[in-house]
Amino acid sequence: MLQIEPISAFSDNYIWLLYDDAERAAWVVDPGQAEPVLAALAQKQLPLAGILITHHHPDHVGGLAQLRARFDVPVYGPAQTPAQGIGHGLREGERVRAAGREFRVLEIPGHTLDHIAYFSAGPTPVVFCGDTLFAGGCGRVFEGTMPMMHASLQKLAQLPAQTAVYCAHEYTLANLRFAQAVEPDSSELAQRAQRDHAQRDAARPTVPTTLAMELATNPFLRCAEPAVQAAAQRRAVHQLAAQAEVFGVLRSWKDSF
Repeated sequence: MLQIEPISAFSDNYIWLLYDDAERAAWVVDPGQAEPVLAALAQKQLPLAGILITHHHPDHVGGLAQLRARFDVPVYGPAQTPAQGIGHGLREGERVRAAGREFRVLEIPGHTLDHIAYFSAGPTPVVFCGDTLFAGGCGRVFEGTMPMMHASLQKLAQLPAQTAVYCAHEYTLANLRFAQAVEPDSSELAQRAQRDHAQRDAARPTVPTTLAMELATNPFLRCAEPAVQAAAQRRAVHQLAAQAEVFGVLRSWKDSF
């Protein structure tokens, strides 16, 4: 059975540790730091079998060189990336086997142009989506365009509703404050905020989330909803004609929220 555990890094990053109970070898997703990974491997007495990278930002690849110096393991990541140390470049639809599961690659540019996600369909669907989709929010658009990021989020939104969403940062409470500014009358959002505040008060992660929860409460996946469109329109300088435009207004609003 696949086991997935968070390794905390920096102030709010999650490096994801994957291992199969039968194989007893670990994979890590986005090791921005090597030291926390080495400590987790030692604590669990697991060898490192491989590394998955979603995009090139330093807080996702900063530990690669040290880990590769210690372990002769494959490193998978985007085919077109400025990151150093990726030995196996991946494109849309290609597949990787890690920790006993097969993962399909999704190209989801916007946050960066090289961003990819790793989706495994079962028996319980999971996706590692880096900094594209967050619990209650989404990543900033640094290299792509607003329509590009919106399209990438819509691609993730088409995954099964029960998919467990493993993002790379603990940004949830700040994201939910913004979501409640967009949809202040949402009872489901209010209930989620209460639950997630309790999680953080108990020093527990708020992730993984589920795609069903994001579809119900994350404004960046709800650009077709009348309440979200109305909130965006109130901040727009022109009539919003497309969902990608609604997304662009929301993302710009969040940037200065």
